[in-house]
Amino acid sequence: MSFQAYLDNIQAKTGKSPEDFIRLAEKKGFLVNGAITVKATEIVNWLKADFELGHGHANAIFTYFKGKRE
Repeated sequence: MSFQAYLDNIQAKTGKSPEDFIRLAEKKGFLVNGAITVKATEIVNWLKADFELGHGHANAIFTYFKGKRE
């Protein structure tokens, strides 16, 4: 599955785009000025708990936070 397919599946499941997740992570203090302020595990666990994402999909959002776009 391509990275974009992961992002598309996440948006179909949650109704949220990767940019929406960035805004939500900023509100939680996980991102400040684009920099990640917590460990990957904390972000992945948040995405799994609050949005019912699987581990791979949660990691795709974390990877997006790190700057991957393709």
